[in-house]
Amino acid sequence: MPPVPTILIINGPNLNLLGTREPEHYGRETLADIEAACARRAAALGFGIDFRQSNHEGEIVTWIQEARDRTAALILNAGALTHTSIAILDALRAVDMPVVEVHLSNIHRREPFRHKSFVSLAATGVICGFGGIGYELALEAVALALGRERPA
Repeated sequence: MPPVPTILIINGPNLNLLGTREPEHYGRETLADIEAACARRAAALGFGIDFRQSNHEGEIVTWIQEARDRTAALILNAGALTHTSIAILDALRAVDMPVVEVHLSNIHRREPFRHKSFVSLAATGVICGFGGIGYELALEAVALALGRERPA
């Protein structure tokens, strides 16, 4: 039996504080809640996940680079680094796989500095404003991008 393809899900700075940090923007779900939902959805789609969080830009860049040879696709919520990190953009441009950018809040309804996304310049697609379910929608999008049929 062939190995199960893995989807790398990277979460950036401050996302470890989900559930308590600015719930009016990010909701009450914790990152652990989102990870559990992703694991269930990915399994139903025939994928495994590697779910990570870091507050350090360099670590996120390294994970993206490592994904080139280890994963089938990448889902990224870069948090505030979305709006500032050319290093993450360059790393994303070096991977040849579907990349879905996710944001819990609708960044286009927030402060003007959040409207610009460097990640979007390299992403296959963007999902924002749907809270934690956005990650599950991203998994569906990855399945489609990889030519997988949706389960009945």
